[in-house]
Amino acid sequence: MPIAYIPRTRELYSSYEPYRWVVNETAPWTPLRRPLTRSKLALMSSGGILYRDQPRFHREDASYRPVPKNARRDELSIWHFGYPTADAERDPNCVFPLERLREFEAEGVIGELSDPAFTFMGGIYSARKVRDELAPKIVAELKAAHADAFLLVPA
Repeated sequence: MPIAYIPRTRELYSSYEPYRWVVNETAPWTPLRRPLTRSKLALMSSGGILYRDQPRFHREDASYRPVPKNARRDELSIWHFGYPTADAERDPNCVFPLERLREFEAEGVIGELSDPAFTFMGGIYSARKVRDELAPKIVAELKAAHADAFLLVPA
């Protein structure tokens, strides 16, 4: 089912000045220093996944939730009002492929899956909040975990 993202965003922010969409002309690129089969890969998702009794996300929420890499499917839930979540509720792997990445780790496709994985509710807050609040915190977590790369799965 297609998501009418722009009309939904306009509706959510109708009392504010019109949103100025971010235009990125270039993307930073850092090649892997070792093969993926020997790399530590971190998982991030903007799908609004929650682990056990973690607090729900809210509008303008630029926080994130850590999810242990050994979390079971029945310990996960979804709280996101920016996309229809029915498919993700049936199978969280479509927005948070934790089980698939654990399989890749077991099969040697990736060297190691970083613990924990990270989830946040993307698409609702401003690019400024992502740049100034969310990204620096997650970057610090990734550095502390010695992750070589990360997989960002947008919802």
